[in-house]
Amino acid sequence: MKIGFIGLGNMAQAMIGGVLRNHLAVPEEIYGSAKTAETESKVHEMFGITVTGDNLETARQAELLILAVKPQFLEKVIGQISDIDLTGKTILSIAAGKSLAWLEEQFCAPLPFVRAMPNTPALVGEGCTGVCYGSRVTPEMKEKTAAVLDSFGKTVELPERLMDVLTGVSGCAPAWIFILIEAMADGAVAEGMPRSQAYECAAQAVLGSAKLMLETGKHPGELKDMVCSPAGSTIQAVRVLEEKGFRGAVTDAVITAVEKSRSL
Repeated sequence: MKIGFIGLGNMAQAMIGGVLRNHLAVPEEIYGSAKTAETESKVHEMFGITVTGDNLETARQAELLILAVKPQFLEKVIGQISDIDLTGKTILSIAAGKSLAWLEEQFCAPLPFVRAMPNTPALVGEGCTGVCYGSRVTPEMKEKTAAVLDSFGKTVELPERLMDVLTGVSGCAPAWIFILIEAMADGAVAEGMPRSQAYECAAQAVLGSAKLMLETGKHPGELKDMVCSPAGSTIQAVRVLEEKGFRGAVTDAVITAVEKSRSL
């Protein structure tokens, strides 16, 4: 399958890496174009793909065309390619807030559209990607597209009305997870631990906790209670977090991210 990427930033690079690791395509079957020649050269050196220097040429070559640009640039990119014959091509957009109906309106054509929202852990093969498929996507192309998305992490198929919610709970979440890790490390440094060790321990605690929940299937509250011994240090720390509004702040952050995604 020939895959084209318009936009070669971090998310596109994560996707290309996953496709190649899972032998879904060879480098010669992957085409890409970016805003700068510097980015194109970098990605070519990393993966050996064909860089075209031209969004139109990328679109012409691709069977699966992935629009990997930020939402504010998507309309301009579509304007560059919408006049060519896109018959037989599936269009996948990873731009937050841009619906399937919006894509069809911009292309002025009843093409097979896919909307996906990956997150940055895809860079290490641990992404969480929400996806919804337009009605014109064939079963064969849906299977191929799902394989591409599965190549860099976990994929969850959702009704489109939940795609903005996915953006809030997963797409944006790495940012505040990193704030959490940084804050945990700061506390350890304040008590004398070297910073490099503090970062490593804090990150491993987050990674291990997530894996424990996913592999056991236990409710997060149950797992929290397992750590909170009576009169112990953990329950005192939890009390401080609750007093400071930790839970509500995280919930509000998710809701704010969802609302912003809907407004894009």
